[in-house]
Amino acid sequence: MVKNISGRGQRELKIKVKTARGRKLSSTLWLERQLNDPYVARARRDGYRGRAAYKIIDLDDKYRFLVPGARVVDLGCAPGGWCQVAAPRVNALGEKSGKAVGRVIGLDLQEMEPIAGCELHLLDFMEDDADEKVKLWLGGPADVVMSDMAASASGHKKTDHMRIMALCEAAAELAFDVLEPGGTFVAKVLAGGAEGSLQALLKRRFTKVANVKPGASRADSSEKFVVATGFRGMSKDTNN
Repeated sequence: MVKNISGRGQRELKIKVKTARGRKLSSTLWLERQLNDPYVARARRDGYRGRAAYKIIDLDDKYRFLVPGARVVDLGCAPGGWCQVAAPRVNALGEKSGKAVGRVIGLDLQEMEPIAGCELHLLDFMEDDADEKVKLWLGGPADVVMSDMAASASGHKKTDHMRIMALCEAAAELAFDVLEPGGTFVAKVLAGGAEGSLQALLKRRFTKVANVKPGASRADSSEKFVVATGFRGMSKDTNN
């Protein structure tokens, strides 16, 4: 059962979720947080498939990598919020007259409803030939590889941290194989100590590496995003 309660001086009602038979406390708290999250409500109003859309909006507003004509690969793209943001910004539908037309390729292990201006593919990006498939679909190398992926939570903080870092490192390896020199890699990581090796690797492969916590990230979350720009390419001196 859900009821509205308002505190003195508050302009908006806070939704309080009562526990229900068969529902775990963690599920009740998650539901309550979702119902009171302004980004969740904003996503519904703006037509985005999830609140994560505002994370990539924040990052692109600051670093400007989703430009008209850019070829973009979104890894683990479900439910599609990042693709929804990328398509109009790179002019994937050709709606901006006089601007270059970009491409957006979304990869995931599950099927999704179509997104205007995007090509969605069922693919495990860790397959041996995934890089060749991506370049074939794009018609060449990518300008941006981005990932908001998170491994399934186990409930063990250290294990979950290691899993998401392994996923991010795998995404980075694909980016090295498909990015155009000068390209950008954007991915979610978790603060916690194990990201040092990834940071060192990215600093060898890119001219600039920034770590950012977008405004849309929850304050109590340890997530942050790495934005690596100016891909150096895979010359011999960057292979190890």
